[in-house]
Amino acid sequence: MIRIGVLGAAGRMGRLVCRAVADDPDLALVAGIGPGSADTELGPLIGHGDVDVRISGDLDALLHAEAEVAVDFTTPQTVMGNIRWLVEHGIHAVVGTTGIGPKDLEEIRSLAEGGGANVVVASNFAIGAVLLQRFAEQAARVFPAAEIIELHHETKLDAPSGTAIATARRMAESRREEWSGPAKETVDHVRGGEVEGIRIHSVRLPGLVAHQEVIFGGLGQTLTLRHDAPDRASYMPGVLLAVTSVASRPGLTVGLEPLLGLDG
Repeated sequence: MIRIGVLGAAGRMGRLVCRAVADDPDLALVAGIGPGSADTELGPLIGHGDVDVRISGDLDALLHAEAEVAVDFTTPQTVMGNIRWLVEHGIHAVVGTTGIGPKDLEEIRSLAEGGGANVVVASNFAIGAVLLQRFAEQAARVFPAAEIIELHHETKLDAPSGTAIATARRMAESRREEWSGPAKETVDHVRGGEVEGIRIHSVRLPGLVAHQEVIFGGLGQTLTLRHDAPDRASYMPGVLLAVTSVASRPGLTVGLEPLLGLDG
């Protein structure tokens, strides 16, 4: 049985992760970290009265609980400090927090290669979203003209989403020719932002959870790829896959594709 701690345990995603871990007979939820919810009983919070864990504000609680793997769904401001601490203390990390850029990944790679803990970082744990990125990368080879629309709930902290940024970067690397749409605007910012030459439009509205659409344009035709996750439970199969795989993946693993056997 793998002993799991969850960072950001009282947040929306954190509670879902805690519940999914508690539901899995091969996993043990042994610690929850959340400075703003310290000393809260975690079991009642996730509907598992048999879970005898109090949320702690101190990462040292992971050591006291002998956690083997920590799942991080916190904030862009705290995630890198958490990862450094986890690797330094030999605890494998599964990270779904957004805001990790290329320089951060290089630092994580260096830390993981020299330490006794492995790290899995994914911009999205929904398997359908992972497939969309892969399909978009392939389509960009023959349809260089493309834009991304990402739609999320109104409380999402970042815009564009980490998934949209990762999708744009993969498409840009795959394109065989450059394409840039018209930049003229009659209303500032109506054309969205740009990542690696690809326009991204971010929608934030109540009633949404997580959705992404990539529209490709060609002579006399368009191609649309879309993924919808109306329930955050869609992330849990990917999170659990990473939790059970991270110990056997030396160093840094980026994305779910290697865990799904799609990196070949």
